[in-house]
Amino acid sequence: MAESQPPDILRLPHGSAPVQWRRSSRARRVSLRIDPRSGSVVVTLPLRAGRRAGRALLMDQAEWVARRLAALPAAVPLEAGAFVPLHGIPHRIRHAPHERGGAWAEQGEIIVTGQSAFLARRVTDFLRAEARRSFQALVAQKLAAAGITRSCRITIKDTRSRWGSCAPNGSLAFSWRLVMAPPFVQDYVVAHEVAHLAHMNHGPKFWALVDLLTPHRTRAMAWLKKEGTGLLRVG
Repeated sequence: MAESQPPDILRLPHGSAPVQWRRSSRARRVSLRIDPRSGSVVVTLPLRAGRRAGRALLMDQAEWVARRLAALPAAVPLEAGAFVPLHGIPHRIRHAPHERGGAWAEQGEIIVTGQSAFLARRVTDFLRAEARRSFQALVAQKLAAAGITRSCRITIKDTRSRWGSCAPNGSLAFSWRLVMAPPFVQDYVVAHEVAHLAHMNHGPKFWALVDLLTPHRTRAMAWLKKEGTGLLRVG
């Protein structure tokens, strides 16, 4: 199990970089990855490795780190005036402190009531609720198309590396951030996970079922590869 250590700022030859240190009993070597959510470098250390080994790897890979961080889309804070996509369509966040109703979408805006201190949380809660509503409807549609009669539990999460997942017990999980993607992307991800209810692998029968459930596989996979990181930069 990985153990987080306090964040750090290191000066590299190509500029400063925020670093998160993690120690893991499962790690066999020092490794680096970029966390698009926080815009930082994550250094994972084996139990017996010290930060000196991590800093050495950072210095050796400084150019790669700088290039990857510079390629990240700009962060989008959940604040009044910011534009957040909803089903692929940009929506401007409008703060309406004197109105009531929490948060809702209307004519290209996400309207948020109440105190400004709660605005980001209310936008997130609205997006999560919209994700649950949308994905429950899509799952029901895909289950019927696949001829799968059993019901399944649906969970909305905020994952860092998966847009959706299917557990061995048949429960499905989706990232709430997927609700910001265009409908054809959502359609593919839901079809992918529903297909796992019949085939818990990525064999030919699995992909044949995916293609039966959605015509968007190739286009959606390309979109997620190109644009998916941007969804992780929201909030």
